[in-house]
Formats: sequence, C-alpha cells, structure tokens
Amino acid sequence: MLSLPQSTEYNKRIPKQKFYDNLSVTPELNRAFVEQISAIYWKNKLATGTLNVGPGENVTELEVFEIKLNQPSLDIRVLQLIDKEIPYHILYLMEYGGEYQAWIGYKEPSPAKADTFKVNTYYHTEWLPFDKLPLRLDGLNIDSIYDNFIRQIAGSRLTSVGESVSGAKASLRDAVERDEKRQKLLKQIAAVENKVNSEKQFNKQVKLNEELKLLKKEMERLT
Repeated sequence: MLSLPQSTEYNKRIPKQKFYDNLSVTPELNRAFVEQISAIYWKNKLATGTLNVGPGENVTELEVFEIKLNQPSLDIRVLQLIDKEIPYHILYLMEYGGEYQAWIGYKEPSPAKADTFKVNTYYHTEWLPFDKLPLRLDGLNIDSIYDNFIRQIAGSRLTSVGESVSGAKASLRDAVERDEKRQKLLKQIAAVENKVNSEKQFNKQVKLNEELKLLKKEMERLT
C-alpha cells in the first residue's frame, strides 16, 4: 500500500486543457484527453525537500499524478505526451470505478533536446483497490525510490530466473532492456506460430518451425 508522508502532499488539480490547448497535439489525442479523462491531480512531490532522503543522480524529483478516468483504459500516448513535456519522473495512479492501476515509465533524458525525456516502456499493475496496490516507499535516495517503484509495478517482468536464484539485481537499465527484448521476441514468436498454423506447404512449415525454435532458444536465454 502506498502511504506517503504529509510533507510530500501537493494536491493541485491540473486543468487537462493545459495539455491539449497549449501543446501541439493531433485531433485524435485531443479527443483522448477530452473523452477518456475526467480530471488530473498532482498529488505528491517526492524530493529531498519533502522527504528525509538523499538526492538522486538521475532523478531529481518524482511526482505522483492521479488521473480519474471516464473509462477503464487510457490511450498510452497521453502518458507519453505528459512525460515528454514535464521534466520530472512521474508515478501515475489511474482511478476508475473506485479501483486503481499504478503506471510508471522507464524515463530517460532525451539525447535530442535538453530538459526533455523519452519513455520507451511503461509498466502497470492490474485494477486493484487502492490499499492493495503493490507500492511502498523504499529507498535512501530519489534514484532508488524511483527504481523500486518501477520494480514493484513491473513485478516478474524485470526479474530473471538467474536473479531470483542468486538474489542479485541487474541494473534497472539492463533489466528494462532485457524485458524490451523479451516483449519483442514474444510478438515475433506469436507471429511465426500463426504462420505455422496457417501454412499448408510442408517444406515452408519446416522452415518456419526452425525459425520458431531459434526464437524460443533466444527467449530461454533472456529468462
């Protein structure tokens, strides 16, 4: 359960119009803000000034946003836009029908533009009562708090068999890169399996099955 000190509370409502009126967004993304989101609240600021923790080298401040939804899903491009425009790391708490999902992206500085970020991968929990969210404030500095939030939300996706046996953790970047490769392989395996099932010619089936074996071996190496 996420229980944050009172010193971190910010509790400011952010008009969603600020995002789609002041930024260059497509009509489709504009509709996502209007139709899918009821309200956005900036709930907490996690920083050295609000917590008794050390500064981070990569994460200077971690924000907690609560997004109240009009439906049980949100176009992920909305989060990508918010993360791109706000130069801080963000933990999202989505609320719909009294239940919550925690979302967080692996956010890095953009090499193309100063003071902007890029997020390649998002992780999220299932829909749960708020007090059942697998979140806890854990870490001696802002970097480690952010790292632990990602690992808590991602769960087994960022834990390999080798890590679980040895107890040693890969760096967050390495764990995320491995997971991205794993997710890509899963899509490739599914695509080849569909081709195998639909292919009528035996010789082509053999080639596809050979390709499938190689992909599955690569998957075993990553897990």
